[in-house]
Amino acid sequence: MFKQLLARKTDFSGADDSHGIALRRTLGPWGITALGIGAVIGTGIFVVTGQAAAEHAGPAVLISFVLAAICSGFTALCYAEFATLIPISGSSYSYAYATLGELMAWFIGWNMVLEYGISASAVAASWTGYFTSLLDNIGIHLPVALTDAPLAFTDGHLVATGHLMNLPAVAIVMALTALCYVGIKESSGLNVLMVALKVGLIIIVVVAGYRYIDPANWHPFIPANEAPGKYGWSGIMRGAAMVFFAYIGFEATSTAAQECKNPQRDLPFGTLVSLVICTVLYLAMAAVLTGLISYTKLDTPEPVVTAIKNIPQLGWLRWIVEIGALIGLSSVILVMIIAQPRIFMIMARDGLLPPVLERIHPRHRTPHINTVITGVGIAILAAVFPLDLLADLTSMGTLIAFVAVCAGVLILRYTAPQLHRGFRVPWAWVICPAGVLSCLALLSFMSWFNWLLMISWTAIGLAIYFGYGYRHSKLRRATSGI
Repeated sequence: MFKQLLARKTDFSGADDSHGIALRRTLGPWGITALGIGAVIGTGIFVVTGQAAAEHAGPAVLISFVLAAICSGFTALCYAEFATLIPISGSSYSYAYATLGELMAWFIGWNMVLEYGISASAVAASWTGYFTSLLDNIGIHLPVALTDAPLAFTDGHLVATGHLMNLPAVAIVMALTALCYVGIKESSGLNVLMVALKVGLIIIVVVAGYRYIDPANWHPFIPANEAPGKYGWSGIMRGAAMVFFAYIGFEATSTAAQECKNPQRDLPFGTLVSLVICTVLYLAMAAVLTGLISYTKLDTPEPVVTAIKNIPQLGWLRWIVEIGALIGLSSVILVMIIAQPRIFMIMARDGLLPPVLERIHPRHRTPHINTVITGVGIAILAAVFPLDLLADLTSMGTLIAFVAVCAGVLILRYTAPQLHRGFRVPWAWVICPAGVLSCLALLSFMSWFNWLLMISWTAIGLAIYFGYGYRHSKLRRATSGI
């Protein structure tokens, strides 16, 4: 049994067409780049920036973004190398299967449900804040009972709010799920349009807001520490762990490997370029937000609108911000709904999940059953749970997956040095350990409650693996002659 848990999958040649109906290859390098930007630019720039500044880092949230970007950059290089070695839709799961064995692959795949599924729920929850703000701006007021989650995360505990559900979040998730059901070409085309619009709108906000920045709002740049994780350098690190959520999604490009025209070329390009573009936009927006208003006032569901309203001359920007935020957040949800079903599909092809999850729609050529399951699950979580809890839990799952990917590059350099790598991590013996250590450093700043939730999530995953995955593993059957 122990041998099987460490068994590595080395043959990925039959991951696509040999399973019958294949996914449609329609994405080029800029389509992949747009997919990465679509996944990254969203809640991080429109919501988490304000929360991290107000609660943890103050104006030094810019340093938090830089630290999170460095961590993500190390990992992005590792993803780029893996993408040229294993160009299939499994992303971190497939990479772990090739380097760390079946049990670790399951663990990573299970955490990727946090990264894609739960992160989409967090984004949908934040989408509601800008949607209700837009409606308020035109005189339509939805009842709070239908726009707020029935649970809130307060002082490390979940408490009931008395509200019914976050109905707008459910509506946007189900609408985008229907689009993803139809096909990757249609979904990708809409994503490219949304990415172009939201990047343009962000640039407008940055350029217009720059003129009204009050440098006094940046002093002190690093507020005095008030408690662990509350300002000072511990607050900057806690802020970095929080805004790391803003970078989640750049590696979602790797889940579309089987829909790339040339994955060995397009995936490294899209992953790295999207991360660079997003980092520049994050830093520019964070500087403007904290310069327009005191960081202490940014802890709202729509901090960009809060900052804009503080400057009467920028009142005309409110419409642009609200519409831009809705477009930006929608594109993030869309990419996550594209990514998660493909992870389920690859795991089912390996026998670790039921075979029904590897089915592809004969006409739309999408993993349609997985798409429906993903959409319904995301909608339920977005309806019930608050943004801050979902965001931190998502970051933890992603950081753990990133640790496996960074370590996996070195392991495969040692165990399979003969493999052709279309892209190689430069100075791998420095970059890869740095990626592991930076991810572990950010994990160390997570709260005890989040660790408790992560342990519970892992226990559920292990129960599913030993109850079903281990017994039905195709690798186990092949190696044992079953």
